[in-house]
Amino acid sequence: MGAAVPEQYFSDYAAAMRYWRGKRGMSQLRLSAESGISQRHISFLESGRSQPSREIILKLGSVLDIPLRQRNVMLLAAGFAPAYQERKLSDPEMGAVKQAIDFMLRQQAPYPALVVDRLWNLLLHNGPAAAMIRWLLDMPPEAPLPRDGSVNVIRLILDPEGLRRHIVNWEEVSADLLQWVQREAMGDGPGSEASTLLDELLAIPGIRAASRTPNLDRRALPFLPFTLRKDGVELNLFTTITTLGTPHDVTVHELRLEAFFPADEATAEWFRRQPA
Repeated sequence: MGAAVPEQYFSDYAAAMRYWRGKRGMSQLRLSAESGISQRHISFLESGRSQPSREIILKLGSVLDIPLRQRNVMLLAAGFAPAYQERKLSDPEMGAVKQAIDFMLRQQAPYPALVVDRLWNLLLHNGPAAAMIRWLLDMPPEAPLPRDGSVNVIRLILDPEGLRRHIVNWEEVSADLLQWVQREAMGDGPGSEASTLLDELLAIPGIRAASRTPNLDRRALPFLPFTLRKDGVELNLFTTITTLGTPHDVTVHELRLEAFFPADEATAEWFRRQPA
């Protein structure tokens, strides 16, 4: 499969370069020192007076820690082919990655775990995660859950007709979840899929107001609990996010494995009692 051709979010390379240097809070002088490229040349690149080489784009992308997807965008804006591929998890070259992810999902049982992309579209899940979602949504026990990215986990959580009706502290949860999407939207720049998703989430009733209220409770746990209540059962969970190291593929770079852990013994015991 060839390299991915992402949507163009910037009008030209100079605009993208200015955006990313500003986002990272780097002066031209500091960027020059860290990249080994003269400050004068960086200034010319940002003003459009000079055109970058492919090597300079990749070098500055590395120094500025620009996501791989956006490095491809900048290469396209300068007239070059993308450098980083975007494979599917089912591609043969992704076999080792898929095997590692499947191993982590199995090891997380009896507790839930999900694999999502950068926009929190559901790609994979373990059995406990599927069972928990079916229970919360009143789905038949054997009903399939899509693994093709067609279900957005954050949208499912925040939807008043979705999981939100069973989340006791949904205001605090929504504020934290929106921060993940906001980071992606800031990284992608204007007109991106992440920006569109953020606008859609903020349009959900109650979400915009909830996102403006920080949790300042000094008695709070050192993590945000995710508290679910249904049919007389209350589950207190917290999550971890795992990413893959040293990625050289857009898909690998953007994969997120969210693992749910019990925040108390009663929650742990409930999951241990569920059918395997």
